Amino acid sequence: MAEYKLLLPSMGEGVMEATIITWLFNEGDNVKEDDSVVEIATDKVDSDVPTPVSGKIVKILKQKDEVAKVGEAIAILEIEGEGGNTASEEAQPETPAAAPDTETLKAIEEPLQAAASNVEFSGDLYLSPLVKSIAQQENISESELKTIKGSGLEGRITKEDILAYVSNRGNQPAQQAVSAQPATPAAPKVPASAPVSTVPVAAGDEIIPMDRMRKIIAENMVKAKQIAPHVTSFIETDVTNVVKWRNKHKDIFEKREGEKLTFMPIFVKAVVKAIQDFPMINVSINGENIIKKKNINIGMATALPDGNLIVPVIKNADQLSLSGLAKAINDLAYRARNKKLRPEDTQGATYTISNVGSFGNLMGTPIIPQPQVAILAIGAIVKKPAVLETKDGDVIAIRQLMFMSHSYDHRVVDGSLGGMMLKHVHDYLQNWDLNTEI
Repeated sequence: MAEYKLLLPSMGEGVMEATIITWLFNEGDNVKEDDSVVEIATDKVDSDVPTPVSGKIVKILKQKDEVAKVGEAIAILEIEGEGGNTASEEAQPETPAAAPDTETLKAIEEPLQAAASNVEFSGDLYLSPLVKSIAQQENISESELKTIKGSGLEGRITKEDILAYVSNRGNQPAQQAVSAQPATPAAPKVPASAPVSTVPVAAGDEIIPMDRMRKIIAENMVKAKQIAPHVTSFIETDVTNVVKWRNKHKDIFEKREGEKLTFMPIFVKAVVKAIQDFPMINVSINGENIIKKKNINIGMATALPDGNLIVPVIKNADQLSLSGLAKAINDLAYRARNKKLRPEDTQGATYTISNVGSFGNLMGTPIIPQPQVAILAIGAIVKKPAVLETKDGDVIAIRQLMFMSHSYDHRVVDGSLGGMMLKHVHDYLQNWDLNTEI
């Protein structure tokens, strides 16, 4: 028998650590190869960690709510065979078996170091893209950053370190004086958190602590509203052709592909076409610069069973057919609801769609996810009487109507651009070709 160290795997660029949520097995339990053994949480997504080998869990090294670094051992398994990844071998610092942890971390960190090499810092201090962004937003100079004691790998500053520093910054006059030095122009300064009011608690009131994901959502939503001046345009669209087309193809598609055909692939296809017509919607802001994105990656707001929200991303949506979009959407939605998403599945969105109609809502005013500059909310499809223009004059008919609301960042998207983009989505849906193939 041999001992095998189960390591926390790489979880995508920028993710260096994770918190243990719960172990799915106990010490002494037998596990099979590819069994999910532990649930973990990062600042991006919750996911499971499978074991690459079969064996018995003899020791759990990281308990619930503890933080593990990428490449760090979280459990020891007893496996069949001799030698290999044993605890005794990896415990010896001078043997080759100890090297993979460091090499793994280096492989993950090198892309981040390359990304950070273009920021306006001397390079003496390593900063991840996320920490660098927070430092720029808060106008924290490099000399001030050097006063922060990092808790990350090799003393590096983590997100938690810099947020804690920002929240206590007003109580540190000496460091505040250092930060008063002229800084490179950056993104607009954003308060670390919203003002907190004291709420009286009456007899019988229930106090429910926010879970980790709800705290992240709250922080991101407040920050998004503080950064971007939101404007919302509305339009009502006749989607009768879309409904007819889907009703005609959904059973055939499910029989052929084994996949459900929802309305979302059609909405995504229309949005992608409109973005191609107005590429300045597909941008981000970095300080006083506008970054025009080459790829069209569509975020898809998805409600989770616990009431929280996550936004998996359809990468390169402009390169997918309707069939490909349907499969990608179904896969992401399924994995989101079953905690199977990888961190990279929630990264890189350039535009987001929120289907508020799935809850029976007619319309909404969605908050723009940073660093995007626009988001579309799609309302419920409702049968209504509508006026139709015909060659014989106007008539009233029962049609399938739907509201759409387009929120956009007024710093870079004016009403004309935001409104015209929404009108093009409207036109593509209202004039949907009933002969469209899938």
